[in-house]
Amino acid sequence: MMGLKNQDKVKISLKGPSLLNNPRFNKGTAFTREERDQLGLRGRLPFAVDTLDEQIERAYKQYKSRETNILKNSFLASLKSQNWTLYYALLSKYLIEMFPIVYTPTEADAISEYSQLFRRSEGLYISPPESDYMEEEFLDACEGRDLDLIVVSDGEAILGIGDQGSGGIGISSAKAVIYTLAAGIDPAKALAVTLDVGTNNEDLLNDDLYVGYREKRLRGQKYDELVDKFVGLVKKHQPKCLLHFEDFGVTNAQRLLAKYRDQLSVFNDDIQGTGAVTLAALQAAIGLNDSKLAEQRVIIYGSGSAGLGIARQLRDAIILESEGTDSKKASSKFWLMDKHGLIKESLGKDKIRDEIETEFIRSEKDWGSDENDLLEVVKKVKPTVLIGTSTQAGAFTQEIVKEMSKHVDRPIIFPLSNPTSKCEADPKDIREWSNHKALIATGSPFPPVDIPGGDKKYTVAECNNALIYPGLGLGTILSRSTKMTDSMIISGSKRLSELSPCSTNNDPNESLLPDFGNAPSVNFEIALNVIKTSQEEKVDREKELPKNEKEIRKWAEEKAWKPKYEEYEYDLEGMR
Repeated sequence: MMGLKNQDKVKISLKGPSLLNNPRFNKGTAFTREERDQLGLRGRLPFAVDTLDEQIERAYKQYKSRETNILKNSFLASLKSQNWTLYYALLSKYLIEMFPIVYTPTEADAISEYSQLFRRSEGLYISPPESDYMEEEFLDACEGRDLDLIVVSDGEAILGIGDQGSGGIGISSAKAVIYTLAAGIDPAKALAVTLDVGTNNEDLLNDDLYVGYREKRLRGQKYDELVDKFVGLVKKHQPKCLLHFEDFGVTNAQRLLAKYRDQLSVFNDDIQGTGAVTLAALQAAIGLNDSKLAEQRVIIYGSGSAGLGIARQLRDAIILESEGTDSKKASSKFWLMDKHGLIKESLGKDKIRDEIETEFIRSEKDWGSDENDLLEVVKKVKPTVLIGTSTQAGAFTQEIVKEMSKHVDRPIIFPLSNPTSKCEADPKDIREWSNHKALIATGSPFPPVDIPGGDKKYTVAECNNALIYPGLGLGTILSRSTKMTDSMIISGSKRLSELSPCSTNNDPNESLLPDFGNAPSVNFEIALNVIKTSQEEKVDREKELPKNEKEIRKWAEEKAWKPKYEEYEYDLEGMR
């Protein structure tokens, strides 16, 4: 916690109920006797003075007493609204256990029930009828703080459950929490925002308890004007912070990223984060196969925001990795498929979305009219890599995996769709159908798979964006980069692949990605690579940033926010 200090005491201007109701500064039963006397807390707290560890023990018992995951999620949300330090200390201690509760899959359930569960607002809500007051509302939400991070969503494509309207604030808040847990971003320097531009979800529109803007989604010029006004306020009042776009719909995600990414530091996790973590897993797999990225033949089954983001990220990495390779040549390594089949010229403009680059569209002369289903494309392409982002459960059939395995010793197969019920294939089946040779990464956690003839198991990697986006963000924030470049993202992906167990142990049965329990240390390493690349590309603007790698590591470690209590001293001019 940074602030004005006198002999290591933080000066605050809050007392009594105002202090106890402020989650940033509240310590609950951990306030010392001296603090209770000085800050008007005598008689407002039980007599005992607890340590943070004792509070964690009590909170964990309370958490475990909740019988369902949604009740556990609700308990943690309540704790967060009371005491940030205790909340993050608890999550940090039980990270693997609680991550699925504060993020996918449980957070999706909480978001879908946002209006029913609503108790207390958090972050900033922006709606079209009040857009004239947007600057006033934005400044009020910033509270005079210099922010490091703003996470914004319009709630159209939430965690595989689609349009959730004003519930989008839930995903913005959850992403900001992960930045703190996995990258040490100070929660006081982060802001969650929802652009509540309406909803096309009829269930919400017909729900008498719906708390959002009860209109059909804003589209076209008026939508663009509202987004542009918001981004303009970020540029004007918080020019050095990272703006993270989250769960925007397929018609807006890529074009908004393209529009703003050269104007300020922006990042879209659904496009760039998914692409970056997939690139890292693929680089690890390719290393085991002793081949190069440019030598792969990649089929991407499902070409929405995630699939296109992966294709673009892999293409850009090929261009950077292979001297003399241009975008057209790199794009020729990919075969994209969607609900209409292979994306090729004969589909026509009505069936090919505008955001799909011409270079990804296959030439008609190379394809017959019947080669549209996945099996036929696999037979013709003989892919080395098969990636699924279709949300079509069972799409990767036994016949498809066996066909792919005929032409490559170790097929690389990534069924990435979430949740588990929409995964293209079970890793257990993929391993069996490929004679236990396939290298696999999934979008949801799966148990290890038995290897015949012994006690050893194959570890299935989880392509969890939280293994990389906090590190990409941290590196960009610490360097105060004017933008997050493709090279910075690819540099982070490369570092993540180097940290994978299969790479460090040179063992194809080990995971293609690190365990999520190591997310904080992994993201820190990623951030260091991002900082180095930002310096090489001369987009960094942090004046205190050292040049020496050893000094950068030490400097970055000192910048990390950690959940611990500070001693307080009352001062009328102090923080509040």
